[in-house]
Amino acid sequence: MSPDSAQQSNTPKIEPEEILEGILDWVEAESPTTDKDAVNRVATKVEGLYKGLGLAIERTPGRDGYGDIIRARTENATGEKGILVLSHIDTVHPIGVKDGALKIRREGDEVYGPGIYDMKAGAYLPYYAYRHLQRLGRKTNLPVTFLYVSEEEVGSPVSQEIIEEEARKAKYVLVTEPARDGGKVVVSRKGVGRFVMKITGRPAHAGAKHEDGRSAVSELANQIKAIDALVDYERGVTTNVGMISGGTAVNVVARDVVAEIDLRVLTKEDGEELTAKILGLKAQNPDVTVEVTGGMNRPPFEASDASMKLFEHAKACAAEFGLELEATTTTGGGSDGNFTAGLGVPTLDGLGADGAGAHTLEEKIYFSSLEPRAKMWFRLLETLE
Repeated sequence: MSPDSAQQSNTPKIEPEEILEGILDWVEAESPTTDKDAVNRVATKVEGLYKGLGLAIERTPGRDGYGDIIRARTENATGEKGILVLSHIDTVHPIGVKDGALKIRREGDEVYGPGIYDMKAGAYLPYYAYRHLQRLGRKTNLPVTFLYVSEEEVGSPVSQEIIEEEARKAKYVLVTEPARDGGKVVVSRKGVGRFVMKITGRPAHAGAKHEDGRSAVSELANQIKAIDALVDYERGVTTNVGMISGGTAVNVVARDVVAEIDLRVLTKEDGEELTAKILGLKAQNPDVTVEVTGGMNRPPFEASDASMKLFEHAKACAAEFGLELEATTTTGGGSDGNFTAGLGVPTLDGLGADGAGAHTLEEKIYFSSLEPRAKMWFRLLETLE
């Protein structure tokens, strides 16, 4: 063997089996959003891995029952605007599902597990790519901050402030949410609104004094029709009354009912218009009161020239390794990338693993996507300037 060949054979390579091993270590540590201790066990794993690379770690304690937030910064992550890599470590799956309805397993190219697609695989990839840069003795042009939040699945109520703080210091934001529709990255997302409707009527005996009652449930039926009438698929506007609760007993005209409403819009203007309409809903029965609270939870992530330029750069990086990167036109789901794009920072989302079944008992990634996505991350981190 020639000296050149020996040197080449000793050069560290991106190994998909090694990537999967790291991902599965995180998947094994189940981390439903509302289980602070479980989420913190994953946060400790993240902290340890980045400490092992020599990055400066800032661990912010969670509050309101949520887990801790991890920031890992490269040595040059001071002053100059750099790259924010944005991930979350919480999942929607309860503890124990990995041993029951969603067993961790590999079937050919498909690897199953709770939160593996959304989004522990994606959250692990940039760590692996940065470690590979270090193993090769290479550095990034820009400072990098890796941010791992703990409650994205419920709207990032605690971490939003930190996300926006870090985004203001960034030149680019790369979000590790899962790829869409066969590996596509995300350049725009709908904005998300959340509202609570409280209806108060007048109780009465459903048999003896029905005429004296004013049913909150009947009024809710009227309101649901009004909310459904706001749906406009051509504009990309959807509304959904997803949860309702109320009533006292089957033989009592209901006094109280509560409904939770979801809104999705493509533009800031539509968000303002639909928010006003939902907050302005009035009771159709004059003897019943309707109170609506809430607003936009995440602003729309609208495609911009800057984000499309960032996509073109990622596409070129992926092409070096034979990965043909495409972008979605839009997706209905929100992410923390909505916050950063809403601040005008060039944002590219959906950079995680390819797969399917997010939030379901068929959640999986495709093993074949790990190596090319890791190589794309490697080149993105190395070449952005």
